Amino acid sequence: MPYKLSPSSLSLLKECPRCFWLQFNKKIHRPNGVFPSLPSGMDRIFKTHFDSFRDKGLLPPELEKLDGSTKLFGDKQVLDIWRNNLKGIQWTDDEGNIFRGAVDNILQKGKKLIVLDYKTRGYELKEDTHEHYQDQLDIYNLLLRKNGYDTEDYAYLLFYYPNKINENGDVLFHNKLLKMKISIKNAERIFKEAINILKGDMPEINDDCVFCEWIEVNNI
Repeated sequence: MPYKLSPSSLSLLKECPRCFWLQFNKKIHRPNGVFPSLPSGMDRIFKTHFDSFRDKGLLPPELEKLDGSTKLFGDKQVLDIWRNNLKGIQWTDDEGNIFRGAVDNILQKGKKLIVLDYKTRGYELKEDTHEHYQDQLDIYNLLLRKNGYDTEDYAYLLFYYPNKINENGDVLFHNKLLKMKISIKNAERIFKEAINILKGDMPEINDDCVFCEWIEVNNI
């Protein structure tokens, strides 16, 4: 049976292989929590902000440190597809498994593409904050290469976090741009591990997973 996988579903694999297996093979999903509307609202504003600079052939102030040969990806129609959560950048392997990821934005340097991902946080970054997004960036780059695009061996994370509130009530944000080295081998490993787990027997209970504990108690 072919599977449809995305960076978000593959992050579940990292959290708990058993929950991952149950979601795809038994259609038993973890309960949905309350999803805050602020991140999606901010995401929409960021994209509008960056698109306005792209249409002028410029980089926004957040990217002013980049060299002059780096530009925002100019194909609006293609980017709209890659940003769409229902479409995104897709690749189908030899067994019919579909891997898909929706990017925030793409930069271009010469003929090579560079993934740019926005992140909103409520406080300053910790030393290891960026590490939590390594797999996501690796997967995006692998999907682009599987679709015939050359990518640089790095990507960018652009973090926004609140600074202060002006007298008129406007909230001001700091931003921090981090350059991340990407690994195609890591993304390939994640895909291979995911398919092997899904095609195998149900993994053992994860003692650190409260959802596994709930399923066991309720004999599911």
